Amino acid sequence: MADLLQANRQASFYIKRTIGLLLLLALAAVFLFSAYSKIFDENAFDAFRWTFLDLGVNSVKTAGIIARLFIGFEFMIGLFLLSHIFLKSFTYPLTIISLLLFTGYLVFVLAERGNTGSCGCFGNKVQVTPLDGIFKNIGMLVATVILMYIYPIKPYKNQEWIAGVAGMLAIVLPFILIPLNADVATPEVANEPINLNILYSGKTKPQEELRTGKHIIAFMSLTCPHCKKAAYLLHIIHHQHPEIPIYIVLDGAAVHEKSFFDETHAADVPHMHIASTNDFLLLAGPAVPAIYWVNNSVIERKATYYQLDPKEMELWLKQ
Repeated sequence: MADLLQANRQASFYIKRTIGLLLLLALAAVFLFSAYSKIFDENAFDAFRWTFLDLGVNSVKTAGIIARLFIGFEFMIGLFLLSHIFLKSFTYPLTIISLLLFTGYLVFVLAERGNTGSCGCFGNKVQVTPLDGIFKNIGMLVATVILMYIYPIKPYKNQEWIAGVAGMLAIVLPFILIPLNADVATPEVANEPINLNILYSGKTKPQEELRTGKHIIAFMSLTCPHCKKAAYLLHIIHHQHPEIPIYIVLDGAAVHEKSFFDETHAADVPHMHIASTNDFLLLAGPAVPAIYWVNNSVIERKATYYQLDPKEMELWLKQ
């Protein structure tokens, strides 16, 4: 009888260890893939750092630093899980806290924008809606709690040194792969007149007077992927800084408007759909998005979407 009980205990122990190891590997893989998907894709990294602008950060450079730290944090959790570093006393609680923070942000996004677009959890590698992201995090939270009870591996020798090296490597890696000087980009200085009367010559006219004063005017195609990224960023800037005069001029078939605004959330930015593609090309030029900083019908700056910094915009408006 005693031998049977001992055999059952051993079987239970190995079953728990096997399940625990599989759960831990899956959990680590999600964190590592999440970090990888953002840091090795420039567009995904841009979208991720813009979320911090949406949360109130007033500088693209500061948002970039925070984004790199968050990605490094994901790398660190993944490495700590894989290396079994202080699991029960440190790594599991840290995992739970991070998942609660990420879930709280997704709840905010869901309340603000609805369940549209991608939450950016896995960059551009896997499209996940905010609601799906919340369910994913809840599943990871459940897995972490289970691991605390069935896989509480005790600390091993020299774990402090491994933790220090792994932690520093994880935090520094995003700053090495995407240097901070990559965030320093200023719009091209220009001094070119633009005939904005064209916008007022058709049936559809801007409700704002764009021909006088300073305005950020963005010319975009409804089907252009770079335009969608620019529109998303302009939406964030408009949401956080409604005092910055932003206007979007759109070209393309009207059937694409809904998907454009569902993806970019930019319907709140003042905009118009120009009737004539020829007129659009006269104003925008051959490449889109064309983002012009216009002062009394003169283009003073030409910007790409990664050169749109609300802090720089505010300085230009005050000049």
